[in-house]
Amino acid sequence: MLLHWIWLAHRPGLSDRGRAALLQRFHDPEDIFYADRKTLTEVEGLSGTGLEALGDKSLDEAQSILKICRDKKLGILTFQDAAYPRRLRNISDPPAVLYYKGQIPDLESCPAIAVVGTRKASAYGLTTAKRMGYQIARCGGIVVSGMAYGIDGMATAGALTAGSPAVGVLGCGVDVVYPMSNRSLFRDMEEYGWLVSEFPPGYPPSRWTFPKRNRIISGMCNGVLVIEAPEKSGSLITARQAAEQGRDVFVVPGNIDLPSFQGSNQLLRDGAIMVSSGWEVVSEYEGLYPNSLRKELGQCCQTAYPEEVQFAADSGKQYEKVAQDIQKPKQIRNLKKKLDKIDKKDIDNTASRPYSVVDTDSIPLSDEERSVIQILEQGERLVDDVIAQTGLPAGKLLSLLTMLELKGVVRRLPGKRIALQIR
Repeated sequence: MLLHWIWLAHRPGLSDRGRAALLQRFHDPEDIFYADRKTLTEVEGLSGTGLEALGDKSLDEAQSILKICRDKKLGILTFQDAAYPRRLRNISDPPAVLYYKGQIPDLESCPAIAVVGTRKASAYGLTTAKRMGYQIARCGGIVVSGMAYGIDGMATAGALTAGSPAVGVLGCGVDVVYPMSNRSLFRDMEEYGWLVSEFPPGYPPSRWTFPKRNRIISGMCNGVLVIEAPEKSGSLITARQAAEQGRDVFVVPGNIDLPSFQGSNQLLRDGAIMVSSGWEVVSEYEGLYPNSLRKELGQCCQTAYPEEVQFAADSGKQYEKVAQDIQKPKQIRNLKKKLDKIDKKDIDNTASRPYSVVDTDSIPLSDEERSVIQILEQGERLVDDVIAQTGLPAGKLLSLLTMLELKGVVRRLPGKRIALQIR
């Protein structure tokens, strides 16, 4: 019964290993619920605190959690459900229950790769994370992250841009958006990805919840890719847990002069696999998934934009209050001032022109950039469709889109779609 699963999952003082030992002995949490103390004491590894917790037979908390999940339309996976990730089930301390939003991806048909790194990442680290997330997804893998700002969020955004589902493992309830600066990414994940947590709905993030969720990140995956990590980093905890769980550890080499790369570079010295592209990561699993992977040779134009770099630089300042007003780089501030001075013109709000188009007369644009804008005036488009309509090479078009984004004219959407900025 689902109530008994929730009851077991949230017994205070009962460790994850203790829960796993109980399930191995009894198989069904309802049997654990009705077992007497003498029978429970025969289970190896149970502490006195755990036994006391199992003595509390109240189901009130479980009923409350179940009602919230139903009201908020949150999914629940138990350890015995067929959709429960197989690799996660095989670690020594798997969560008894997972709460989730979104669609459960098929983690058994292709390699799942965790991409982790520091929140306070460099421009190089952010760009690399976005590019690696994109490439892993394009080559047939699934990106898993902790959804933190910095490396995690950029890798997830890159995977969604490639049109692939991604997995976000949270250190709080799945109905809690944290950090708030990632709220748009959370909305995209609810629609195109899978948000999952072992913590019940409404559970707030704290210092201990993030290290605890790291075992789930590594446990779901074939391997863990570390992009940028200082000597003392939660990413190194994930990498260590991955090694303990028998997972592969990959590292992108970083600047030896930056402290933020000292931890990840140390992993290379300790024997981690050095990689420089998404294909180099997923190709390690060609033997396991011969029909699911493809080598993408083309260059992808995935970069960290100035605002994203500034967010990462400021992420260590009162990280709990991430919804603060971020100071934009000088060139972005100047562009915004120019746009603010543009007089609004009357715009035909017909079905064929659903977007409010910025007046580009005051913004220097090339003929090729204007041709892209004319296409997007009819509404959002797939990147491939714009390539076909303009006749421009893919690399050239992606470069144009990057410049148009920096000029505040277009925006990228999940699923390789682009649109004009909405006023």
